Amino acid sequence: MRPTFRQLEYLVAIDETGRFSSAAHSMHVSQPSLSAQVAEAESHLGFKVFERGRNGAIATPLGRELLARAREVLQSMSDIKRLAQYGRDGLVGQVRLGVLPTIGPYLLPRCTARLHARYPQLRLSIREESSVVLNQALSDGRMDVVISAPEDHPGCTGAALFHERLWIAVPPDDPLAQTRGPVSLAELSGRAFLTLALGHRLNRLVADLAERSGGHLPADYEGTSLDAIRHMAALGAGVAVLPELYVRCEAERDDSLVFRRIDDPGAERDIALIWRPGSPLSTGFNAVADIMREAAQAALAPRMR
Repeated sequence: MRPTFRQLEYLVAIDETGRFSSAAHSMHVSQPSLSAQVAEAESHLGFKVFERGRNGAIATPLGRELLARAREVLQSMSDIKRLAQYGRDGLVGQVRLGVLPTIGPYLLPRCTARLHARYPQLRLSIREESSVVLNQALSDGRMDVVISAPEDHPGCTGAALFHERLWIAVPPDDPLAQTRGPVSLAELSGRAFLTLALGHRLNRLVADLAERSGGHLPADYEGTSLDAIRHMAALGAGVAVLPELYVRCEAERDDSLVFRRIDDPGAERDIALIWRPGSPLSTGFNAVADIMREAAQAALAPRMR
């Protein structure tokens, strides 16, 4: 039979105070009770942990070895208790977060400080992927939670983060740049729409807008990033179609382009934090969504020239 956890606490208390009476007082037990527990522990161990003398309790050589390991055990148990507390109150450990590349770089940096303050034991492992890959990874358990469009994840649950519109970006000498208000689909007729490659949620939205407006997606160009699309538009390669969060956070400082919101119900999308139904982390994810939602609202606040 091994010493109990409580008996290890008594042994360490005696070593720290140097006396049985002082250890009993610190552990809120009577000295006879503590002495009985120590005697039982030593009986199970088969050796004396302490020399008892006029000057108090002194650890034996084997006792010192035991006490070093006992402290490790007690520290581990303390860590486990703390872990359990964090588990009740929120998120702890590594959480695998997937995010659309049109969202992650512009939202997550605005959440980092608050997330760390709220969940100091949380470690986010972040991966940017297309909506198709995000859905598969969430379904098969390779990701715990994703930031994406809800309609791309049927059967999942989540919390709304923000609603954003799509904007166009054109050079200042483009006819579309002569007015700064919302642009209609009719004004985009015949134009080349620059967007991300197939597999991205943005590509589907822009393809629908191009079809309904009489525009088209260039067969010889598929953007690899929103920055690349913006730069191609500045060179006159077409009309860049960009999400509002990106425009507010990055693009609006670009004086080489003029930005106009697309005035059409199809030029909008909802973004949410999404997880599998029945996830034991749902309470924590809802709290994370609150932080992300506030960050998104601040980022989307109008600051256009």
